[in-house]
Amino acid sequence: MNTNNIFKQINGNIVNLVSIPMVSASLALTARLLTSAIFISAGFSKLGAGYAGAQGYMASVGLPGELLPLVIGLEMGGGLALLLGFQTRLAAFALSIFCIVSGVLFHSGADPMQQIMFMKNLAMAGGLLAFTLFGAGRMSLDEETQIRVS
Repeated sequence: MNTNNIFKQINGNIVNLVSIPMVSASLALTARLLTSAIFISAGFSKLGAGYAGAQGYMASVGLPGELLPLVIGLEMGGGLALLLGFQTRLAAFALSIFCIVSGVLFHSGADPMQQIMFMKNLAMAGGLLAFTLFGAGRMSLDEETQIRVS
């Protein structure tokens, strides 16, 4: 059996597995949980003692610290919406824009760690755009309003 046929068989098995409704729903829920965790925790970390530090970091790139409540609201609100599967396409699209903009503003330096952080933001934006395209899946508050993209 050649390599191409092996990969074709493996991909076929994956297609068969994810076509099982409970598997598909569980994977979508898991994906939302994993993706939302970074936004919820980032928003939460900016509350209380982290607020002043986050404002200072924003000021260091020339952004007004008064925008911080909007950032926290987007991170926590968008993260929770994504987790629950509520207005998933809208939340995912807004968070994807946020990831790209914040990546450019905060992580566009030549430092290797900043480059990694920038690429992380782009990767998260890519995953969020998949939620924008495909929606939240069956185990979500959006389940009844899903628009199927073919």
